[in-house]
Amino acid sequence: MKIKLFLIATLFAGFTCLNLAGQTPRFKISLAEWSFHRALSKGEMTNLDFPRIAKTKYNLDAVEYVSTFFKGKGEDTGYLTSLKDSCTKYGVTSLLIMVDGEGNLADTSADARQKAVENHYKWVKAAKFLGCHSIRVNAAGRGTMGQMQAAAIDGLSKLSDYAAKYDINVIVENHGGNSSIGKWLSEIMKTVNRPNCGTLPDLGNFYEYDRYQGVKDMMPFAKGVSGKTHDFDQDGNETVIDYAKMMKIIADSGFKGYIDVEYEGNKLSEPDGVKASIALLDKVIAPYNN
Repeated sequence: MKIKLFLIATLFAGFTCLNLAGQTPRFKISLAEWSFHRALSKGEMTNLDFPRIAKTKYNLDAVEYVSTFFKGKGEDTGYLTSLKDSCTKYGVTSLLIMVDGEGNLADTSADARQKAVENHYKWVKAAKFLGCHSIRVNAAGRGTMGQMQAAAIDGLSKLSDYAAKYDINVIVENHGGNSSIGKWLSEIMKTVNRPNCGTLPDLGNFYEYDRYQGVKDMMPFAKGVSGKTHDFDQDGNETVIDYAKMMKIIADSGFKGYIDVEYEGNKLSEPDGVKASIALLDKVIAPYNN
């Protein structure tokens, strides 16, 4: 009986991405490459392995890359072709590239900011080549909140105009500093006012600002959601983030699409943390997919 119940539960979990009517689900789960940042940094896996691992080990059909794990390869057509071929082989969709280390788009120096904008061009083209819908960028810099806000508006407007030529979105994550102040970032989005400029709310990257209010602030502009996790209690819930509450905020915003698994904890191994994160997302997403 226990074996039968286990098999039934396993089969049910496999249908998470389909609702009872057989329609396309409102929410699906993708895998963020940062979940394996330790393994990637140690050379235990490579960026080229990522699509295969997502599908064969976790049965996920969409991935989100981190630029630093294929730094220097953003303009290497041969490398990008190999990555794209791997996605095709395993039936995996490339959603976005999280771009880091290319300069500050909210730098108050006009010259430094323009250089940062141009540094992102190659990732716009790489994203287009791979079939992504977006690049994720950072609204970082130095200065007062007002100075940085004006700089971010300029930098994001210029980059978004460039990316529009490739039908690529430029989306900003709350990634520390002023960008983790939801109101500050939402005001930038309203002023930039480009259809291909939006946000990537990270459920975990709020510090002095209320995380639930922050997600509410960002969701009207969201083109993706990052499901950050660190630790889990005995019931499989995240110990700091109320995921059921977050899912209601996400659903109430009208958003539909992928929510990524981005495990960043230390208590579980990266594979076990990813599995626990998928189980949690499965649980909180299910009521909205039925």
